[in-house]
Amino acid sequence: MQGFFQRYLVLYRPLITRLNELLGTYDLSYSLWQVIFYVKNNGPSTLVDISSNFNVEKPTITRTVHRLEETGLVNRIPGKDRREKIIQLTELGEEVYQACRKKITELEYRVMEGIPAEEQNAAFRILPKMRENVTNKEGNNNE
Repeated sequence: MQGFFQRYLVLYRPLITRLNELLGTYDLSYSLWQVIFYVKNNGPSTLVDISSNFNVEKPTITRTVHRLEETGLVNRIPGKDRREKIIQLTELGEEVYQACRKKITELEYRVMEGIPAEEQNAAFRILPKMRENVTNKEGNNNE
């Protein structure tokens, strides 16, 4: 299936642009939203958990979390030892999550308009499997 990645990337850029425009009204970007979304859906989380999930370096997540702390959307709670940083949403963070989630859901409906439900469900199932294949260390061997 040659050309699949090109089709995906041609969708990715304008979609991220639209998300950044939508989130910009809350002084957020997609990278900040990802952390909020992760913490909302996984509960209080360590910086290591978050960085592992997004496959980015911990210092990148640390900077992102610091920005979210400055805006009052997340705070740190004590971990098992003083080096462990656990992040949770604040009350404001919960409110902003709900407002953004509503707008993102509306965007999702617009983007999926005219696509049959079975095709939407197939994409919903396939994309996580593709991510797993890309991030699976055993699958990255050049044979």
